[in-house]
Amino acid sequence: MKDMEPVQLAEGPYREHRLCYYEGFCRTVLTLDKEVPYPDGKLIVSRTDTKGNITHGNQSFIDMSGFTREELIGQPHSILRHPDMPAAAFADLWATLQRGVTWQGYVKNLRKDGCYYWVFATAIPNIRNDQVIGYTSVRRKPSRTKINECTELYARMLAEEKKA
Repeated sequence: MKDMEPVQLAEGPYREHRLCYYEGFCRTVLTLDKEVPYPDGKLIVSRTDTKGNITHGNQSFIDMSGFTREELIGQPHSILRHPDMPAAAFADLWATLQRGVTWQGYVKNLRKDGCYYWVFATAIPNIRNDQVIGYTSVRRKPSRTKINECTELYARMLAEEKKA
């Protein structure tokens, strides 16, 4: 994954963040304070391999991310990680999936253009012949009440992570 460049962004003032990922690498991301509303009646679906690299995304996934299919396939799913998301949320997601259990949660995703969108995600392990071969995530439109609750919770969690 490459650092984000201002030329990629939608119009508006942006903030620069240095994100370090679970996979062990860091990159610079740029964010705008602009939400892209989740489209009514759509499901965002993506699949990854066991390391979290994207192997498939439906058209809704492509459209909401702002990336092309070619830019997404083979990239870590964390390419969509917004810096407002606490690392603990993703640690919980991975720990749950690695136990072979379905995970659900609210996620603020970063688009290629620096804007963001919220989802209610369900991630499940894909099992073949008693082996986990990857993961599927299906995202639905979240309620505004849950978004507001998660915004406050994630801000507190991030503040605690920065203290540690």
